[in-house]
Formats: sequence, structure tokens, C-alpha cells
Amino acid sequence: MITGIIIFLLIVSNVLFSWKGFGNEVFFDRYKFNVDGILLYRQYNRLITSGFLHAGWLHLIFNMLALYFFSGTLGAVLDWWGFLIIYFVSLVGGDLLSLFIHRHSGDYSSVGASGAISGVIFASIALVPGLPVGLFFIPMPGWLFGLLYMLISIYGIRSRTGNIGYDSHLGGALIGMVVALLMKPSALLENYVTILIISVPAITFIYLIITRPHFLLVDNFFYKSHQRHYTIDNKYNEEQHNRQQEIDRILDKINKSGMRSLTRAEKEKLEEYSKRIR
Repeated sequence: MITGIIIFLLIVSNVLFSWKGFGNEVFFDRYKFNVDGILLYRQYNRLITSGFLHAGWLHLIFNMLALYFFSGTLGAVLDWWGFLIIYFVSLVGGDLLSLFIHRHSGDYSSVGASGAISGVIFASIALVPGLPVGLFFIPMPGWLFGLLYMLISIYGIRSRTGNIGYDSHLGGALIGMVVALLMKPSALLENYVTILIISVPAITFIYLIITRPHFLLVDNFFYKSHQRHYTIDNKYNEEQHNRQQEIDRILDKINKSGMRSLTRAEKEKLEEYSKRIR
């Protein structure tokens, strides 16, 4: 009963917070995940607040449906406090992995509860491997879904297409699974084969990006051929990157020729940018 209330409150909070962000760009920019905001200005609250913002209604609805469908299984196995811990630890853990991977890209930003929801999904799979999951209406066991999810996330991070948010998905999924197993250690012995199948590729990949950062530098035809396939996160991050490039161009123009050299449109863009970062 309590778990159901918590799930309801999480969904309502996500909807209200995201709705506020849809109509208020200043609010949206203040609370989104942003590398410079966290590392330079120590705005650590962004690690949590970004999980309650979404890039659009489709992004929000998809995440909330996933939360609704998978939370029931986890809530039945764990107490309400266990569910809540997994949700927020996965959210922060996913963002921390994203922060590490993009630590040299100060303008990188993202939003969404995907890290938290990935944690809920993979905690459920670790505790109940036979959990039936529907992918594009194709039924499959939870362990197979988990393996596919991990492999797709690894590909997404390595392809680096438009700062896609697969890294927070991967981090959240691993953290959620680990926390669930700490709460229910018996599941590790009962389901160790499934857990190894899912976790070994992800752990190996994380080891590689920590010890061999150049592993992320991919530049070949296969990856380039996929760069036109955008997700909601792709589109949002590309727009943010383009906007930042335009601001950098205007600031460079001021540095070289002074404020009087700016056009009216450039002054308006600069004023809008100033309001967002206040």
C-alpha cells in the first residue's frame, strides 16, 4: 500500500516538475543535468532535480509507463523503503557515470528519470529473472531483455551520437541491481547466472572507459551511418550544443569588435542567455 502511494507521488512529481519545465526555459535550465553547473559551480542538486525534468511529453509518458509497469514487481519483493532507496540511488548513480564520461564536455546536459527507472527495471530482473517483459510487443524473459538493454547502452555510449543519455541508463541499471542484491543476498546465489550474463558486459565496458579513455573515441563508417537516428535525448542535447556554440560565437565577436558590432538579434540572444544563467 505504501509503495503504491510512493509510486503515485513519484509519477505526479515528475509530471508537475516536467510540465513546469516545458513552459519555463529558465526553470528548465536551472535544474537540468549540466556538467559545468555541477563540477564548476557545485550545483549538486542537479543530480536529482534533472531526474524530474523531461525533454517532452513523449519522453515523460514513456518513462512514467515504464516506472508504473515495473515498480509493481519490485514493490512486491521489497519494502517501500527499499524501493525508494533503489529509485534515488540509481538516479544519482546514473548521473555520476554520465558526469564522469562527459567530464571534459562542460556544455553537456541532459534530463530524464531514465537512470532511476533503469535501476528499478534491473533490480526487478535480478530478483525475478523470469519476469516477462514485452519489447515492441514481443514477449521475452527478463534476463534476455536485460542483456539486450546492456549491449544497446554500451553501443550508445561508444558511438557518442549527439551526447545520447545511454550512460545514465547503464549506470542506473547497474546500481539498481547491486542495491537490490545487497537487500536480498539470497537472490545472488539463486540467480547468479542471469546476473553474470547481464552485468559482465557492463562492468567490462566501465573498466575499459576508466583505464583506456581512448576506447570511447570511435570514428568509422558503421557509427557514422547511424548518426542520423535521433532520440528525444539526442535532439535536446544537439539543440543545447548548437545554442551554446552560437553564444560562444557572439562572445568572441564582442571580444574582437566590441558590443557595438552586435546585431539586434545577437543582442537579444545574449540577453536571453544572461537571464538563463542568473
